[in-house]
Amino acid sequence: MFTLAWPWLLLLLPLPLMFKGSGAQQHQTGGHLHLPGVADVGAQVSQQRPQRRRLPYWLIWSLLVLSAARPLWIGDAIELPSKGRDLMLAIDLSGSMQIEDMVVEGKTVDRFTLVQAVMSDFIQRRKGDKLGLILFADHAYLQAPLTQDRRSIAQFLAEAQIGLVGKQTAIGEAIALAVKRFDQQQQSNRVLILLTDGSNNSGNISPDQAAAIAAKRGVTIYTIGVGAEIMERRTLFGNERVNPSMDLDEAQLTALASATNGRYFRARNATELEQIYQMIDKLEPTNSDQLTYRPQSELFYYPLSAALLISVLLILWQLPLFQSLPWLRSRGAL
Repeated sequence: MFTLAWPWLLLLLPLPLMFKGSGAQQHQTGGHLHLPGVADVGAQVSQQRPQRRRLPYWLIWSLLVLSAARPLWIGDAIELPSKGRDLMLAIDLSGSMQIEDMVVEGKTVDRFTLVQAVMSDFIQRRKGDKLGLILFADHAYLQAPLTQDRRSIAQFLAEAQIGLVGKQTAIGEAIALAVKRFDQQQQSNRVLILLTDGSNNSGNISPDQAAAIAAKRGVTIYTIGVGAEIMERRTLFGNERVNPSMDLDEAQLTALASATNGRYFRARNATELEQIYQMIDKLEPTNSDQLTYRPQSELFYYPLSAALLISVLLILWQLPLFQSLPWLRSRGAL
């Protein structure tokens, strides 16, 4: 967007007319020295000079005034990095996450597909926060360190595959890895969102031990248990209802959250999972005072350079060498 920093300076544009008017009045009243012959010649020259020959001088003056008004080009708004939360996402990729007991847009999908769909929106809402991604199964692995690049975090989550890091569930390792990554950052609000559909059955550290360490380091853990409670499946004797979330250890997930002043949430379907993330947004709000700035580019040197160029051309035009040129002589000097 083009703008002027000091647009009021454009009021100086008609200033030469004021001096011209006062000079004309002075000439009429005779308030100046008359030299025989010279005054008549000056009057004849001024009468012979066409109005169009004054155009370069007006153009130079206009360009100088425009340059003094400080023209600017203002770019699009850019968000400044703000100090928010260090928020780590720990996602279960064990074999049970491929159980198809969830529904997204009327289609039956597995649990991990639902998590990908809902969490991507949650990631985009966390403006100002540093986000990290941990994937865990047999062991916990850091997929993405803490960063404000939300697009990359969402992309890493979309590219993850069930069974990529094993079939079991190492909840304790996921918590311990998150605490380790938090320790490498400056002091901030540290939040871990741990999503699983089972219980800890792998890893080198127990969930209780990891939660105790997290509590000492000021890490708040929000645990989410995902999985439907009722699912119909076909058997040789017809359809039967089963509980696909029998392996979910809700008592342990509740204890982990309570030990770190967090909360445990239960997600049985897409609606509940979305509501959980909205509740976490309220419990751990983002920085509402997001600062932005618009980059400014100075443009004053363009009209200033143009005025200088025209001035140089006018000076060169007045030199005898240029006045003697036939095509200039036929048009008359400026």
